[in-house]
Amino acid sequence: MSSSDDMPDKPSSGVSRRSFLKGTGLVISVPLVSPGVRAITVQGAEVKIFGPDKAPISLTINGAPRKVTVEPRTTLLDTLRNELDLTGAKPVCDRATCGACTVIMDGKPIYSCSVLAIDAEGKKITTVEGLEQNGKLHPIQQAFVDNDAQQCGFCTPGFVVACKAFLDKNPSPTPEQVQRGLGGNLCRCGTYIGIRAAVAQAAQSQTKGGRKNG
Repeated sequence: MSSSDDMPDKPSSGVSRRSFLKGTGLVISVPLVSPGVRAITVQGAEVKIFGPDKAPISLTINGAPRKVTVEPRTTLLDTLRNELDLTGAKPVCDRATCGACTVIMDGKPIYSCSVLAIDAEGKKITTVEGLEQNGKLHPIQQAFVDNDAQQCGFCTPGFVVACKAFLDKNPSPTPEQVQRGLGGNLCRCGTYIGIRAAVAQAAQSQTKGGRKNG
């Protein structure tokens, strides 16, 4: 039997897999030729690649309209931190499991790392920065300080916002309800006892005030 090296090359039309793979090593990117379109060169031929361009959107953050221009794939968390300089929400797990990026959207706590910024347009968003009023800490924020409910601090903003959303719906919760209601937020430092005490203090503060705070 003869080896494959002895076999004559067969003529073929088009581009073979081997020549294509060799050619891709010489791919050169060139600047945008029009919005949302990029051009690359493959074996001397220009090929256009179509992709989404940045889009202008308007978000309502802490009661104020904010306009940004972001790619459709950009998350709300990245938009808050990188475009609006609101860095309270933290990118810890980036998997929608730890709760460090929690914000309130239309009255519900959400993981901002799993929501696209374009999907948040037209909705009311509250971040931890929006809880402080006229230089005074929100009762929940003050309760976290009073009960030493934070250590490294990475989970704290998400917990504070989650507690705010929880108490808005459950102003006088039982300990069991607190544990269940905040189950979507994790603290690797293990300050759960302090966090539960902070929630209890904030609930009492709201009850004494006769209304929901902020």
